[in-house]
Amino acid sequence: MSYISTRGMAPELTFEEAMLTGLARDGGLYVPAEIPTLSAEDIAALNGLSYEETAFRIMKPFIGDTFDDDTFRAIIARAYDGFDHAARAPLKQLDGNHFLLELFHGPTLAFKDFAMQLIGQMFQVSLARAGERVTIVGATSGDTGSAAIEAFRGLDNVDVFILFPHGRVSEVQRRQMTTPDDANVHALAVDGDFDDCQALVKAMFNDFDFRDRVRLAGVNSINWARVLAQVVYYFSSAVSLGAPQRKVSFTVPTGNFGDIFAGYIAKRMGLPIDRLVVATNQNDILHRCLSGQGYHKGPTVPSISPSMDIQVSSNFERALFDAYGRDGRAVAQLMDELKQGGFEVSQGALQMLQDTFASGRASEEETRATIRATLGSAQELLCPHSAVAVKVANEERDPAVPMITLATAHPAKFPDAVEAASGVFPPLPPRMADLYERSERVTRIANDLRAVESFITEQIAN
Repeated sequence: MSYISTRGMAPELTFEEAMLTGLARDGGLYVPAEIPTLSAEDIAALNGLSYEETAFRIMKPFIGDTFDDDTFRAIIARAYDGFDHAARAPLKQLDGNHFLLELFHGPTLAFKDFAMQLIGQMFQVSLARAGERVTIVGATSGDTGSAAIEAFRGLDNVDVFILFPHGRVSEVQRRQMTTPDDANVHALAVDGDFDDCQALVKAMFNDFDFRDRVRLAGVNSINWARVLAQVVYYFSSAVSLGAPQRKVSFTVPTGNFGDIFAGYIAKRMGLPIDRLVVATNQNDILHRCLSGQGYHKGPTVPSISPSMDIQVSSNFERALFDAYGRDGRAVAQLMDELKQGGFEVSQGALQMLQDTFASGRASEEETRATIRATLGSAQELLCPHSAVAVKVANEERDPAVPMITLATAHPAKFPDAVEAASGVFPPLPPRMADLYERSERVTRIANDLRAVESFITEQIAN
């Protein structure tokens, strides 16, 4: 299995090389040169298997000979051992044909744990056997950062630096990043928004002298391994509802497009998905684009669903790559236009995207109303991101086709917003009950590439 860049000018890599590299040297994102497919019999055989065995069977075709079977199974077992639900990603019925996929039973109470815990274990095995050390940098709108820190804290072969927008994440999200006291992890509060943080990470990868000197690696959803790990729960949930004999649909709250792109990969692999619905909050650039209005950046407006407060959705580049017939030069041209504010999508590419994805948006008040309504009708307390998706799913679903809506975070990660909407304060799980008493360790830093690079260099030297 080889991996190619969405911009067509970087060398092909193996899975292990792509995982450890993150962003391609031409600025693009790595994708498989070919998508493996599963037969209906292969998919049906997943029924009744553990989540871990399902993960092994779905991901194995993508990793080549990076890990032998025994090693890979052990990696998967360690990755999900810390989840507090035996099913890992359980389904809960909201009404007759609408199901919630609970993805918040991992160590940091968000769906990012599914990928990050796995990547942490894969990195550790790869680096240990090569006797190498890397510097991991990541940008987060809230959940990626805490999941990365939890996955890599205390590991021998990595230093981790997570950039998050100062004052624009929830207190729980911030404390999950700033309270670990392991010497190899660092939380940086950037004076800017998430798009600024993401731009700094991409700029570091494009500063080849710095990148090579500190052996830079990325764990944002620009890293293919992140997307791959998320493909698994599309299969596990669909099979539990009757796939492949029965089609299912999915609605996904998304800002950076990684989670919904994993659903697209599942569909390409043969999973019978009827509809893939993109759910956005008031920062609705993806909805506007899929509605034919082009991809044009606007101001990022803070919301009660901060992990979706994004204008530059990195993984959308992967979807554009396929929409433009895997023409790397065309994608590179679009990304150049994006630097100037945005671009129009060609008619053929737009048609492919609209044939593949539906979309909708939820306002702040609609999000709050959905939290209240779902608590009343299904006794399920939603986080704001999950509420955005439930609202859109209710508008977009076909009553004859099961709809699975992804619940991407535990409501306790956003207690103020949830309490304001529902009147119910969501408590943290007992294992995290002392989070508010833990000491914080954080560095506030300017939105300046040289300042961030200097800080990282100094910390590594120490």
